[in-house]
Amino acid sequence: MSTIYEITESHPEPVIKPITDADVKGDERRWRRGKVPVAAGESLKADGTPDYGIFGPDTVVWEVFTHPAMVIFHHAAQKLAQDVYKPIQAAVRDYEPLNKKARAGVFTLFDAMERVTRGAGMHVPLWLGDTPTAEHMAAWLHRIHEPLKGDVIDPGEPELGGYDAVSHRETMWAVYTEMHPMLCAYEAFAFRGLRPPRRLSPEKRDRFIEETSHYAILHGADPDRVPRTMAELDAAYRHDAKLFEHSDTVQNQLDTGESILDLSARVSKKNWDKTQTKALKVIFLVILGMETPMLGALPREYRLAHGLSPAKATWAAIAAKLFLPVAWVLQRRFVERRWIRILWGPDGMRLIDHARRVRAEHLKAQERIDTRA
Repeated sequence: MSTIYEITESHPEPVIKPITDADVKGDERRWRRGKVPVAAGESLKADGTPDYGIFGPDTVVWEVFTHPAMVIFHHAAQKLAQDVYKPIQAAVRDYEPLNKKARAGVFTLFDAMERVTRGAGMHVPLWLGDTPTAEHMAAWLHRIHEPLKGDVIDPGEPELGGYDAVSHRETMWAVYTEMHPMLCAYEAFAFRGLRPPRRLSPEKRDRFIEETSHYAILHGADPDRVPRTMAELDAAYRHDAKLFEHSDTVQNQLDTGESILDLSARVSKKNWDKTQTKALKVIFLVILGMETPMLGALPREYRLAHGLSPAKATWAAIAAKLFLPVAWVLQRRFVERRWIRILWGPDGMRLIDHARRVRAEHLKAQERIDTRA
């Protein structure tokens, strides 16, 4: 990862360095942790069959994630969902390295851009790698998250108690607030050939949630308690509804009481220079520029949790429909190819492209079987 500030004897205070196009693009070190990921199907299981990892070409997860729309839309969908689950917000408030940089006065928009792209891109080996690759990445993430514990989720609501990033509850919601928004974004914005976006059948939606349960279990969630259908996921949302309600205090630092978001905004403004525009363009594309329509694609409860009034929540749903012409352009190949490398990294790009080829071959083979039958 790029270091964009330096401290020297002649400059004892941090000096923010200009960022370049190469900094924005990054290299594999931004996303890769440990060994080079092996793509699903590139290795064999003990029985000699291809190892497709957690999911595979016949899963609904692959149908959804390998669609070109996900290159652009997944980042916003995941961030907007995870930004309102209070235990995740609390862990970010207390432990996120970027917040430490904000407190040190060296946080910039480039840091924010790196975090947005890295957070999503690091999960591609879990979705599109073979089993050892997925298990390696899951184990690494577990080690990183294991120390993230706190006694206070929300200083404004101490009755909510504390959080533990590797507990069943936090592990389960970290996964479902990642995967359910992916499905919502796909259903709202993914054009399939000449056909406009549409909701999957109830059967396929249940399959998506059931497939996601295996992903949650790999991360350490309790196999007996993870949702396996949309109805069970809806019930889980209702059970933990208090943890998704809007809060004006959950981002307040426990020692100073100041919102970490306000601090980060103030520090990034202080450290602004014109080269930060390169990072701002990426942030605008994948987060700021589509915030309202993406909220409209998510369940109404998410919109209300973001503090939208009922009227604004309704407007967001309308905005999602009005956004469709832009969504169509953003998933054209000439746009997708421009952004896939920046948003998902070289390993992610390779894994996505490979999975698309494997899935296309699988569908053709299945078509031949169906024809003969």
